[in-house]
Amino acid sequence: MHGGPRCNATPVLHQETSVDDKQLQSDAFFQRSANKLDFGNWTEQEKIALSCRILASEGHSETLAGQITVRNEDGTYYTTALAQAFDEVRPEKLIRINENMEVLEGEGVPNPAVRFHFWVYRARPDVRCIIHTHPPYVSTLSMTGRPLVVSHMDATPFHNDCAHLAEWPGLPIADQEGVIISAALGRKRCVLLANHGFLAATSSVEETLYLSVLIERAARNQLLAASAYGEVRPVDDALAAESHDFLLKPSIVRASFAMFARRIERRPG
Repeated sequence: MHGGPRCNATPVLHQETSVDDKQLQSDAFFQRSANKLDFGNWTEQEKIALSCRILASEGHSETLAGQITVRNEDGTYYTTALAQAFDEVRPEKLIRINENMEVLEGEGVPNPAVRFHFWVYRARPDVRCIIHTHPPYVSTLSMTGRPLVVSHMDATPFHNDCAHLAEWPGLPIADQEGVIISAALGRKRCVLLANHGFLAATSSVEETLYLSVLIERAARNQLLAASAYGEVRPVDDALAAESHDFLLKPSIVRASFAMFARRIERRPG
């Protein structure tokens, strides 16, 4: 037998962190990093064009369907011209329109579906940017009649923040569809549109693009997990709320946008 004292202590495998401690750590992190993250230095038009190219790289631009609009302080809107693929968009190719769909600057005509965006803007003074697309996994999920389930950390930005329009109202080129979609969105940032796609509406280009990327990935993960193991298990409500607030901090959103944008800028062409 070996001599010496015997240690019977059980090793500590997990140390619980209180909600208050976690909040303090979160606050301290954002204070330390506030001036150290690279947010980029793009103009609003450059952000719109970069958003389009990011969406194209993520599979959001397979047909003419899909729009981005940005509300200006004078009540006009930036958008892209119809029949211009997202990967073709550059700042100088944007058009500026009014609520009558009249082109005030630029060449081309707006996508007729932009009309339903105006209903969201009227109902939501806080919204400055809207993205609506039909990416593959969101579109597939929209065909099942199921809502988006927050079942992974990366999906928590949608916790209590993604509505579900359960019935397709038809081609969204008239006012009726705008009324229905705007009502379904309510005060949330996103809405999953049955048999259709999604809409994201927030106060900035960066946040709207960020959520547009995340919702397609969340739909993909949900469909893959469900196909392999059946129903997915939602994240705990309190933990999802905590993660939602952290991942939607402005510095996280802006740094994420900048990362996506730099990746696109590194690509040739």
